[in-house]
Amino acid sequence: MVKLNKIYTRTGDDGTTGLAAGGRRLKHDRRVEAYGTVDEANSTIGMARLYTAEQHSEIDAMLFRMQNDLFDLGADLATPETGKPLGYEPLRIVAAQVVRVETDIDSLNTRLQPLRSFVLPGGSPASAHLHLARTVVRRAERIAVELARMPGESVNPEVVKYLNRASDFLFVAARVVNDNGAADVLWVPGQNR
Repeated sequence: MVKLNKIYTRTGDDGTTGLAAGGRRLKHDRRVEAYGTVDEANSTIGMARLYTAEQHSEIDAMLFRMQNDLFDLGADLATPETGKPLGYEPLRIVAAQVVRVETDIDSLNTRLQPLRSFVLPGGSPASAHLHLARTVVRRAERIAVELARMPGESVNPEVVKYLNRASDFLFVAARVVNDNGAADVLWVPGQNR
């Protein structure tokens, strides 16, 4: 159980932050940027849930699980493999979490007609917020992929898979809350030429 007695420590006043595995990094370090963007994605999902809680309880439950998983994912990113013993088993995203998101996507996607155009974010407040969350998750994914390819860095491959599936899930969920796609706003190429 996590116990937070004091919120401010002043240790970050020098522009650094501590990783879960020990050691400090600059606050603009790519690893810190990766788990910070995951935190941002989690917050945008929390905003979307303001619109899904009452009318879309099944999706809301899926989003709640995803929020918890994203905290696990942030902990995974904040605990890089160092080759040194930690004295505890670090929290890692596992394949079963990725599979569960895939199952949720498949369950929701059966309600939707195939797309014939790209979807513009909008249609309903819930959908717009889910599309925003999707784009933030995609940014987190891009940063995690970049981090994984940097010399001396490692990223659990399940992290990248989870983020990829999470953004797919958010896209499908955004369509479902738009009256199963009937209220989607479709892109019309060149409409305003």
